[in-house]
Amino acid sequence: MSELEEVKRINDQQAQRILELEFQLKELKRLIFGAKSEKRKSDPAHPNQLSLFDLPNETEDVEVPSHVEVPAHKRKQTKEKKKPLRLEIPEDLERRTQVIEPDPIPEGAVNIGTEVTEVLEYEPGKLYVRRIERPKYAIPVAPGEAKIIIGDLPSMIIPKGNAGVSLLVFLFVSKFVDHLPFHRIAKILARNGIKIPESTINGWFAAVCKYLEILYDQMIEEITRGDYVCADETGLPVLTKDSPKAAHKGYLWAYYSPVNKLVVFDYQPGRGKAAPNAFLKDFQGFLQVDGYAGYNDLARKEGVTALGCLAHARRKFEHAKDNDAKRANKALDFIGALYAIEAKAREDKMNTQERKAYRLEYATPVWDAFEAWLEAERNSLLPQSAIGKAFGYTLEFWNRLKVYLQDGHLEIDNNLIENTIRPVALGRKNFMFAGSHEGAKRTAIMYTMLGTCKAREANPTQWMTELLSKLPDHPANRVLELLP
Repeated sequence: MSELEEVKRINDQQAQRILELEFQLKELKRLIFGAKSEKRKSDPAHPNQLSLFDLPNETEDVEVPSHVEVPAHKRKQTKEKKKPLRLEIPEDLERRTQVIEPDPIPEGAVNIGTEVTEVLEYEPGKLYVRRIERPKYAIPVAPGEAKIIIGDLPSMIIPKGNAGVSLLVFLFVSKFVDHLPFHRIAKILARNGIKIPESTINGWFAAVCKYLEILYDQMIEEITRGDYVCADETGLPVLTKDSPKAAHKGYLWAYYSPVNKLVVFDYQPGRGKAAPNAFLKDFQGFLQVDGYAGYNDLARKEGVTALGCLAHARRKFEHAKDNDAKRANKALDFIGALYAIEAKAREDKMNTQERKAYRLEYATPVWDAFEAWLEAERNSLLPQSAIGKAFGYTLEFWNRLKVYLQDGHLEIDNNLIENTIRPVALGRKNFMFAGSHEGAKRTAIMYTMLGTCKAREANPTQWMTELLSKLPDHPANRVLELLP
């Protein structure tokens, strides 16, 4: 190789490296300062069109139905556990008394006193005490002998505890839906005249999650018996003895069944492939994931068909616009046309068979034209450039991206699971970490319950109140009936 050729080779390498570093810098600025939305700006000529789906001029020959509008801290370790103390309830709180008489009260019964149980209850903006009075009666059975009868105490989600269901629901919904850490909630309650230590709240949380485990386990069985699952993962910092100077980065693996709208979170200490392999060891069917290599074993497993996520491909082209606006926008136009077809199918409320036929007729030509254009342009791109990476990702997972055309039940992207894990990201910014691996597992259980509630568009406060009220007395083999 001549000296000139060597200089040219080095210059090319440096130019490619500069492009890569510029892209990384722009991505960092985007994460810190930029808008998170991936929607494209509207065409001023068509202000009512969704700009994400602008149809490219160069693809006017692609057959798209004319009726489709194409829019463009650490905790000190205690050496020995202290015996938990029952929370003292202030005497000045309002009491609402519920009297439960034995049923029936036999003739001749004499009232000899009353058993009183007090539990804290909550109604929006106000704490009160539900006072349960149970009169006791003595029934003469023989001279000098009497039998005592009393009404049954209602089942409690925390036996011998004094936290009522409505208070527990307020605590859990506030943290896992409204993203308020328990220590902030404790301050809110203190302003209302009741001081509940954060340790007490955490104890209640652990007790309730112990009750929820049976429902959680059956939800896992239910979701893995299905034939279509979306999967994704997100980080969850955890305080552990193994990492005394920094939080351990654990992961919440999310699994979602679009068919029955069931969400399950599985906490694992790491992001390795062992986590999804174990969770989905018996799964057969369609598995929709992004390009993360941790899912590759499952994608190659017999009986499993891997689906790609077009939203991930779209995101890469969106981020490549500063590198090559013309090509990036052209790719986004193709993708926009595909999303417009999906939007039309939803708008017309097509059933699965109709949606499959509609996709095959109108989306297939767009995919064919998109592929031809990608193949024609790929050789003129620097592989390590932002646009080159976008092309590479899309072509690498091309066959997976098109699998959704095979079945009307399938989705074009993994956005449903991404929407499911978004509350975790929001909560992570507020309560920052889990206090232990066991605490992280309990977090997974609660996100599972409230994630499914969200997926089924149920009111979390109403449903959690019903769930925690019924669960103690519900048959263990029928707990799935309690789902929203």
